[in-house]
Amino acid sequence: MGMSVGSPSGDDDEVVSAINTTPLVDVMLVLLIIFLITIPVAIQTVPVELPKEMNQPTTTKPENITIAVDVDGNIYWNAQLVPDYNELFERMKEIAVKNPQPEIHIRGDQSARYEYVGKVVLTCQRAGIFKIGFITEPPAGAIMAR
Repeated sequence: MGMSVGSPSGDDDEVVSAINTTPLVDVMLVLLIIFLITIPVAIQTVPVELPKEMNQPTTTKPENITIAVDVDGNIYWNAQLVPDYNELFERMKEIAVKNPQPEIHIRGDQSARYEYVGKVVLTCQRAGIFKIGFITEPPAGAIMAR
């Protein structure tokens, strides 16, 4: 580092047109230290594919079928009680051959055992239903994405 104390000839009227780079170097060193500290924190994460939350309003078509599962495991086909899973399978086989195939929307009670909803999904797979969706309600106070 050098410091100019005047011209060698003793003439003080000469203008110094050099840029003082010391403050720029100081700022760059501070930024470099900040980046060196923060980059390892951002890189050291488990590589997972996070789900993207998309809230799309459900368009209910007349051909879509809503299957509701209540707390006790009762199954409802468009609000009509289905006696057992065999009857549900028979109904699903009838709609599985339609072209285009209707969607199955499953509405499971939050207090229902997973086993009941899982059996409905398994029945859909056995019958050959390709489009299965789950109907949920957003949490209270959630902001809707457009």
